[in-house]
Amino acid sequence: MSEEEVIKLDDYNWETYVEKGVIPVIVMFSSPTCAFCAQMRPYFRQYSVEFKEKVVFGEVDVSKSPTIASRYGVMGTPTFKFFCKGHPVHEMVGAFYPSLLKKYIEEHLLYGEKCVENATWSAPDISGYA
Repeated sequence: MSEEEVIKLDDYNWETYVEKGVIPVIVMFSSPTCAFCAQMRPYFRQYSVEFKEKVVFGEVDVSKSPTIASRYGVMGTPTFKFFCKGHPVHEMVGAFYPSLLKKYIEEHLLYGEKCVENATWSAPDISGYA
C-alpha cells in the first residue's frame, strides 16, 4: 500500500476485510457529492497512516455499493462505523471535529481486544432464495 492506508471497500472485498478480518475495522461511508465527506477524508487518511498497525481503514462509496450501506443502516454521509469481527459496534455520522474521530479510534483500540474476544458473528442471510 501507499502512504495512505485506506482500502476502497465494495461488494467484492467487504467480506474479506470486514466480516472475516482479524483486527478492528473503521469504515467511512461516503458519496462523491458529499461536501462533508471531502472535509473529513484528509483526517481519515491521516489516521489510517497513524493507526495502520492496529486498525484497518476502509471507505465505501454508497453510490457504488448501496447494498452494503443499506445492510448496515447508513442513512447519510459521511457515516463512520467501527466493526469488530464483522459486527458494527459504534457509529458516528456527519462532519465533526477531527479530534473526535481520533478519540473515537483510540477508545475502540483501548477496548478492542475485549471487543474481539466477546464478539460473535453470524452472517445474516441476504439471499432472496432462503
